[in-house]
Amino acid sequence: MSEQSPYQLLGVTEDASFEEVQAARVRLTQQYTGDQRRTQMIETAYDAILMERLRMRQEGKIKVPEGIRFPERVAEVPPSFPTPSINSSPAWLQKLIDTPSIPDIVWPAGVFVGLSGLSLYPAASNSVLQLTLALGVGASLYFLNRKENKFGRAVLLTVAGLITGLLLGGLIASGITIPMLTAEKFITLVTFLILWLVSSFLK
Repeated sequence: MSEQSPYQLLGVTEDASFEEVQAARVRLTQQYTGDQRRTQMIETAYDAILMERLRMRQEGKIKVPEGIRFPERVAEVPPSFPTPSINSSPAWLQKLIDTPSIPDIVWPAGVFVGLSGLSLYPAASNSVLQLTLALGVGASLYFLNRKENKFGRAVLLTVAGLITGLLLGGLIASGITIPMLTAEKFITLVTFLILWLVSSFLK
C-alpha cells in the first residue's frame, strides 16, 4: 500500500482535474471514517498532489486558466438582486388563506343556506335557532378539518368565526330594524355567513 503513488491512493489518474482529486479525497475520507491510519494516508496523498500541482504550475508545466492569471480580463458579473415575490403577503397569512375549488365553496354554501332556511322558518323558536347554530358549527368543523386534517386548528377557526358572527350580527341588529325578522334570526344568519366564509376560504 505504501508503494502506491498519491494518485493511486486516491484512485485518480495523473491528469485528473482538481475537482476530481478533491471529490476522491472527500469520498474516501467518508468511506474510511474511523480508520485513522487510512484517513492520514488519504490526507497525505491529497497534500502531495496539491504540492506537485503547485510546483508544476510554477514551472509552467500546467497552463493556468486566463481567468486566474488575469482576473481583470474576466467580465464583471452584474450584481443580481432577488426578484420581489408577487405574493408579498406574510407567510402566516398565506398558510391561513385557502384557494378553494368550486365544490369547496358550493358544498358549504348549500349546507349554510339550508340551515338559514330552517332558521327563517316562521315557527322557528330560540331552541331551533340554537340547534341550527350547533349544526352550523359542526358543519364548519367538518369542512375545515377535511382540508388539512388538523382538528385543533379547525376548532380555533370555527370558534373565532362563531364569535365574530355573533358579535357582528349583534352590532348590526342593534342599529337597524328588519321587518318580519327578529334580532335573533338576523344574528343567526350573519353567523352562518361568517362560518361559510371561514370554512370555504380559510384552512
